[in-house]
Parts: sequence; structure tokens; C-alpha cells
Amino acid sequence: MQNHKRPPASIIFIFGGSGDLNYRKLSPALYNLFLDNYMPENFAIAGIGRSPYDNGAYRERLLDGIQKFSRRKGEQNGHWADFSQHITYLQMDAEDRAAYSAITDFVKAKEEEWGVHPNVIFYLSVAPQLMPAIAQKLGSLNLCSDKHSTRIVVEKPFGHDLQSAHELNELLLSMFSEEQIYRIDHYLGKETVQNLIALRFANALFEPLWNRNYIDHIQITASETVGLEGRGGYYENSGALRDMVQNHILQVMCMIAMEAPVSFDANEIRNKKVDVLNAIRKFTKDKIHENAVRGQYSAGWRQGKQMPGYREEKGVDPESATETYAAVKFYVDNWRWQGVPFYVRTGKNMHQKATNITLQFRQAPHYAFPAESAETWRPNRLTISIQPEMDIRIRFQAKRPGQSMELDPVEMVFNFDRQYGDDHAPEAYETLLLDVMEGDATLFMRADQVEAAWKVVMPILETWESRTPVDFPNYAPDSWGPEDADALIARDGHAWINLPK
Repeated sequence: MQNHKRPPASIIFIFGGSGDLNYRKLSPALYNLFLDNYMPENFAIAGIGRSPYDNGAYRERLLDGIQKFSRRKGEQNGHWADFSQHITYLQMDAEDRAAYSAITDFVKAKEEEWGVHPNVIFYLSVAPQLMPAIAQKLGSLNLCSDKHSTRIVVEKPFGHDLQSAHELNELLLSMFSEEQIYRIDHYLGKETVQNLIALRFANALFEPLWNRNYIDHIQITASETVGLEGRGGYYENSGALRDMVQNHILQVMCMIAMEAPVSFDANEIRNKKVDVLNAIRKFTKDKIHENAVRGQYSAGWRQGKQMPGYREEKGVDPESATETYAAVKFYVDNWRWQGVPFYVRTGKNMHQKATNITLQFRQAPHYAFPAESAETWRPNRLTISIQPEMDIRIRFQAKRPGQSMELDPVEMVFNFDRQYGDDHAPEAYETLLLDVMEGDATLFMRADQVEAAWKVVMPILETWESRTPVDFPNYAPDSWGPEDADALIARDGHAWINLPK
């Protein structure tokens, strides 16, 4: 085990402890932190749910999830036996206010056992409609008034629109201080996303060029090859714009476009991100069709297998107008980015699973080179791949060997797995859960951030909801989305950049 500073004593209560997120993500993340000696010396994990488990059966279920989904696949050697002794299951009805006394009793017992007052973390891994009632009942507990050691973690989606997000913020802030609230977006815990900060601000090579003088346009792609995977009921009330653009993609865009921070203080970083969100041009309704495209996948074939259309999925309205694809051209109206388009797209059932950020630089003047070199001339490009590969690649022009001045675009690639090994990177939830225990809110969204992001997408949402699409479904599975998305970027003389598999 590695030796490093560990967080103070902590109790993590997971509402929805018998649910899928804990099974697939949270418990595997906590177990990996334990293996790497990042968990506190004194810690307890209490799953809360309605399902009838005793401690033994509950631990067995979590071990099954770790063996299936952890990057460590449930290493034994006594580690699981040690880790599992810290796990308890509290069967309780989260709607029963009296049942919350079990939480207070649990904290008191651990406080007496450890001889220290621990951090108390409430992780709300529950359906969005259950969050307000649980938060209200937690807020009535005396221990939640401790601003320094009690924290509440709220999963996305954070609101369904600007009004509901504002109401949820007001509710949480009536019971907790902002420093206690951790609005989690797992994308921000990904190693390559965090590396954006290092790439930009730790290298004199990039930051002087990171502006409208040198960058022609920026593309962000977050494509998925899967459909709904049984989440039709949720997705019908969400759609691609809410599910991906409003949170994941806009947060990545903030990291690309933000100004240099003067420190790595959590609020300093978040202030810079809010500045970007506030600077994003808000479209009037008559401009939506010029800057935003929506799509919905049809039935079709993928790798010899017939796929149902979105409207044929379980839990979906046969006449549904919910978009499974969204592409938007954003502008950040400030000195650094004025006039530089940010093209973003996301979709389900697409040709390739990929999350990529591409900065296309302006064309270098090539009048001094012979005419034949123009055939292969390509502008410089910086591409950051977040998934499935984690790499950073730079495209530049080089002379082809031979007697004539012929140029070829070539790439330099930094690949995380080849550099550090394929199990080097902690999962996103490992990073974020450790940050919660340490009280570091840098990678979590503040109330004004959430609402500023909703303000960006609300004109698009309202316009789409007021106009029924006449062409749905409009793209096939295993494609790159609707033709209108290609037209959106082609009008500016560009094309979507798809990396080879």
C-alpha cells in the first residue's frame, strides 16, 4: 500500500444503497480507494434502502458488483474481508421522518468508538423526485448544521429546467451552506478532463495560442453506440440536450474556454467557469434553427443485428418527440473567444463510442511553398480524447522524404495507457469521492454554475418543446447522426472530425 495523507474519519451514508449506481460505481470506487490506502483510518459506509438485506447479504451483493465492474475485479488477499467490515446496511423508508433517528444513532456510536467527530457524508443516489424530501428530512437533523464536517452529495440531473434547478438550489441552501453541497458530475472526475487544466496552464507551448488569434474553431463530440439500455422512462423526460449538453459538455467547454486561474482554490476555479457560462451567447428563438439540430434514431442494423427505433423502445411514447441527438454551435462572447465557434454534438446509437475535444488552428500561410504541396496541406490540430482511448494528439505538417517539397500531415500522440499502464487511472468516482471526504469542491458544481448552464440551453429547449419535429426519426443506428448536423457545420466551411477506431 502507498503512503500518503489520508482524509479524516468519515461516515458515508448512501441513500439508494441497494441501487444500481452504488452496485456499479460507488462501492467499486470506495474499494479501490481502500486498496490504494486513500480511505481514512476510521471510516464507515452505510447503505440505506428499502430492500430487505442483512449485513452479510448486502456485503455479498456489493462484492458481486466489485467483481463485475471494478478495475481491480475484487482483489482478495484479505483486502475484501477487511474492507467489508466497514460496511453496514440500514433498512429504512426514506419518507419516514422518524426513521432518520437511526442515522443520528449510527453517527453517535461511531463517534464514541473512534473518539473523534467524523465527517458525515450523505450521498443521494436516488431518483431526482426523491431528493427534495430526503434533503428536507436530513436538514432537520442537528448534525447537518455542522458546516465543516457534514456534506451532502447530489447526483445529476440537477433540476429538469432552470426553474426546477433554482427551486432545488433554494431548498438545499435553506438547510445547508453552499460549502456543504457537492453537486456531482462524474465527467469532471475523468483523468483526461482534469488534464485539460495541466495541458493549458502548465505548458508555455499552448496557452499563448489558446485564443481567437490562432484557433479557427473547436469541436466537442460525445457519442454513444448504445441505445436506452432499459432507461426509456427516464430518457423520455430528459433527451440528449438535458442529459449531456447542459451538464457534461458545457462543463468540458468551460475547462477549454476559461481564463487562467490565479490559484487552485475551489472557488477561484469555479468563478472562471461561471464566467464562461455567462459569456456564452444566448440564442433568440428565431436563431435556434440556425444554431441547433436535434435528431432521433430509427430502427436499423448494427454489426448484423437489428436495432429497434427509439419510438419502439420500452417506456417510450410511440409518437415521442424526445431527441436522442443534439448538435449546437455556441459562441463565447469575450475577448479571448469572440467569433470562434464551438461545435458540440452528442447522440445515442451512433457509429462510434467517443468523447473527443478538437481545437482546429487557423491555416498557416503557404504561398511560399510549391503548388503540389497544397494538395496535402492541413491546418494544425490538437485533439484530446477522453474515451474510450485517453490520449492527446497534435497534428502538424512535415516534409515527405524525397527530392521535392511535398508535405504530409503527421501526428505526435501521448497515450495515457502506454505511458502509465492500463490500470493507472482511477475511475472518476474514486477521484470525486476522495475529494468529498477531503472537502475539496473544485470538481463540483456551485449553485450559480448550475443555473448559468440551464440559462444557456433553455432557449433551445423551449423552442424545441414548442415545435413538434416533422422529420423524426431522422438518423439510422451506426451512423454519425442526422444530415442537418452535417449542414450545420458545413455552412461555415467545416466538417465534423471523426477519429479512426
